[in-house]
Amino acid sequence: MKHTADPFNISGNELQAISIQPQYVMLKPVGSICNLACKYCYYTEKKRLYPKVANQIMDEDLLESFTKQYIEMQPTPNVLFTWHGGETLMRPIKFYEYALELQRKYGLGRNINNCIQTNATLITDEWARFFHENNFLVGVSIDGPQEFHDEYRRSRSGKPTWQQVMRGIQLLNKYNVEWNALAVVNDFNGDYPLDFYHFFKEIHCHYIQFTPIVERKLQHSDGRELSSPTEESSDIWDFSVTPEQWGDFLCKIFDEWVRHDVGEYYIQLFDATLANWMGVPPGICTLAETCGHATAMEFNGDVYACDHFVFPEYKIGNINEQPLVEITNSPEQKAFGADKKDSLPQECKECEWLFACHGECPRLRFTKDKHGNAGLNYLCRGYRKFFEHVAPYMDYMKYQLQQEEAPAKVMKWVAEGMPQYR
Repeated sequence: MKHTADPFNISGNELQAISIQPQYVMLKPVGSICNLACKYCYYTEKKRLYPKVANQIMDEDLLESFTKQYIEMQPTPNVLFTWHGGETLMRPIKFYEYALELQRKYGLGRNINNCIQTNATLITDEWARFFHENNFLVGVSIDGPQEFHDEYRRSRSGKPTWQQVMRGIQLLNKYNVEWNALAVVNDFNGDYPLDFYHFFKEIHCHYIQFTPIVERKLQHSDGRELSSPTEESSDIWDFSVTPEQWGDFLCKIFDEWVRHDVGEYYIQLFDATLANWMGVPPGICTLAETCGHATAMEFNGDVYACDHFVFPEYKIGNINEQPLVEITNSPEQKAFGADKKDSLPQECKECEWLFACHGECPRLRFTKDKHGNAGLNYLCRGYRKFFEHVAPYMDYMKYQLQQEEAPAKVMKWVAEGMPQYR
């Protein structure tokens, strides 16, 4: 999703001022229920955590309790509600209308915004009009051109979904709804980075989040098939992107972007990388030094350490039993966040790119480093290649920001042959 700390569109002084970290809770109004059956989805199987609950939807009493507590615990005047699934649009519009009513009731003058993630297949004129009238930022899951998208993102009956998604996007555009793309990079589309990137430019999507998919197999007694970060498994699902693919993918897109698109197309990972080059919070947890400030709450009030850590061992509380602020600031959650830094293996601590990567997401730290220590990120080689490749460009953009100049000047600098600038 588009984030507020956009280093390509603000001055260096403004970027340095971004330091207060609010608490986020990713809300699951329908749990893991979805109208699609994407092969690589990490969340669909979460329904097996609640085998005795037939109707996994959030009731209005819980929504009210969450809304009140969530607004009260925020450290800044700005409050962001993040709605996620499953498929969020499987709750009716009236549910979200009630959510907005509660936000107004408990807002007390706060500036409240909403973002919602959807596969876009259920978007109608009514939904698009609702999003526009209430200033929702909509994140659309789409994996590029039709051939790439339909490879893994299919309906429950196995039918392709790209056409439905594009109809949803057309409706968002029709009603002038602000939307971003969340695109999963996998073993298939990872081999075609420029085809992938050109597609988003062709549909005029200016904010893009590329997410590498990596999952490990492990059969659980309840039928779940994905390994949690604490479990041993070296069997990688075949849809996963490889470290080499990921590095090549990022480098090839960056080469085109840095020559033609800086300041016009915003790629979340590039934004975050520049922020780390500047020494300020990167805006996404994966490249931050620590984590733990973004939890996930299920339909029944169960709170987990992170959306990617919805496993029994990472449940940290339930807001029906304990105040939300206590759960998100509990010693267990603070330890979870600090562990990202504290558990770095020796190779990471010795790495010249530690400031840019910080070991990336803990959920992918399941390989051993060159010293034989556990905890190296599976995608490490890909990230190393990327950071080495972009370093001179990031150095230049950092210099421009420090001079309170636009980093988009990098395009002219590259066209001139990258002359000395200091």
